[in-house]
Amino acid sequence: MADDDRGLVLVYTGNGKGKTTAALGLALRAVGHGSRVFIVQFMKGDPEYGELKAIRQYLSDPVEIAQCGLPTFVERGNPSPEDMRLARQGLDLAARVLREGRHRLVILDEANVAMNYGLLDPAEVLHLIGRRAPGTDVVLTGRWAPPVVIEAADLVTEMVEVKHPFQRGVMGRRGMEH
Repeated sequence: MADDDRGLVLVYTGNGKGKTTAALGLALRAVGHGSRVFIVQFMKGDPEYGELKAIRQYLSDPVEIAQCGLPTFVERGNPSPEDMRLARQGLDLAARVLREGRHRLVILDEANVAMNYGLLDPAEVLHLIGRRAPGTDVVLTGRWAPPVVIEAADLVTEMVEVKHPFQRGVMGRRGMEH
């Protein structure tokens, strides 16, 4: 089977800004070519995220999105039982969507962070990706992509922070960071 038929695994990682944004750009490109897209957002539960609002308002037919997290930050090394439950729910949803094959592109937003925080097991994530329907591309975003995920991926892009307004005390802005 040719790689194009199998689908590709892409990883957007690193400390720089733009990982989710790059994945959403890819989603927009896929929709422009008539493809359906499914996005699972791990560790995100804020209904005011700009991408969530835009997708629901303008792209709700070709793009489905599910937030599988609380609107609060997860404590690294000490996730709450609810954080664990929501991550499990997101992974089960992702497994189903990947098996069904109705979406050309499946984005596992912040999956790398969820693996780093112990909410998801990298081996299980790779297992479900390996069992995806033919022709399904998968994107995993977030800092700290595990080495096994990087090794398994077809494309890995590392966003490198050179300069950021946070360094000057400028906090995240609506429409820019969320």
